[in-house]
Amino acid sequence: MKWHPQGSVLGPILFLIFINDLDNGLSSTVLKFADDTKLFRPINNYIDRQELQLDLDNVCNWASRWQMKFNVTKCKVIHYGHDNIKYNYSMEGVPVEEVDCEKDLGVTFSTDLKPTAHYKDIYSKANRMLGLLSRTIKYKNPAVLTALYKSIVRPHLEYCSTTWNPHYNKNKFLLEKIQHRFARMFPHLRSLSYENRLHQLGLWSLEERRNRADVIELFKMVKGLSSTRSQFFKKAEDTSTRGHTWKLVRKHSRCDTRLYFFSQRVINRWNSLSQEDVDAQSINCFKSRLEKRCTRQMDFFKDL
Repeated sequence: MKWHPQGSVLGPILFLIFINDLDNGLSSTVLKFADDTKLFRPINNYIDRQELQLDLDNVCNWASRWQMKFNVTKCKVIHYGHDNIKYNYSMEGVPVEEVDCEKDLGVTFSTDLKPTAHYKDIYSKANRMLGLLSRTIKYKNPAVLTALYKSIVRPHLEYCSTTWNPHYNKNKFLLEKIQHRFARMFPHLRSLSYENRLHQLGLWSLEERRNRADVIELFKMVKGLSSTRSQFFKKAEDTSTRGHTWKLVRKHSRCDTRLYFFSQRVINRWNSLSQEDVDAQSINCFKSRLEKRCTRQMDFFKDL
């Protein structure tokens, strides 16, 4: 029997151990996730560019020494910032291709930090899967189709949503169209409104689920249940007013990119929770209390 490390449990762990010393001696910041490696640093002048190029050379030397060379044709450089000088870089003497948009761990971002391309990508994938579901399953049983929809369609629309939760209505409507289409697959529900169809199927709108995911992710960070550090947040010093003891400070934002970022958009909804909600002892308990809150306050997870 042939063993395939790619499909194993220990394979990724052993690979991370193997590349553990990749960033030794580098002055730039390195992020490693399995075989996906990112090198980055602020570039303010040509000296900074030279330091980054030196780090690239050192990484290539490491790869050559351990007989695991990079595929330079798949390596990309992306420049962020309005005043970025956009220097050229090379690996093993080959120029690294410059791109304006790139997929990182399943999420596509562009140089303006707007995931518009990601919305189009996941809409296309989910639409294809929903079409496959509609063509394959002839007996339109709501329970069966809803279970399949949750398993093979909706995950495309929700993967890592805390990093790209849209704030423009056009993008919200684009993603919600998939669930609109699914809810109309049942003839006896077509005469109902979208909200009533979802209620009959036991579904939330995608907008509500994304905002719920934001709050759950913040709960994990506050309780130390997430590997992501909570340096994005600052606990409010004055907690004498109504609410809970874990209120957070919402910082001033100068541009929309910052205003609608996860660490900003989740603050008001988190601060409106009760002490009982944030005192939940587990994630499942917290989710259960969010369900009850949504029952009492139906627009809690909706963007007003």
